[in-house]
Amino acid sequence: MSKREYTPHQQGIIKRFYENRDTLARQRLAEIVSDLYLETAEAKIARQWAAAHKQMLAAGVHAHEAGTIVAERDLGALARLVSRLA
Repeated sequence: MSKREYTPHQQGIIKRFYENRDTLARQRLAEIVSDLYLETAEAKIARQWAAAHKQMLAAGVHAHEAGTIVAERDLGALARLVSRLA
């Protein structure tokens, strides 16, 4: 199987993505806080909390802290976390 070759342009894009991954995760977490505040459908709320957990881990939040916030569904704690990360 041959190794995928990327052009220098593509390599730059990939490099910048990984350099800014934590910033992207923090931005997505802020969006999730807004979405959770406005959402009323329970199925969508559950999906948003799952996405929040994934983004917290990507942003470098300790797994225990992320799990506690998600388990309690504490929107205030999530908002404070986003503020702390910013």
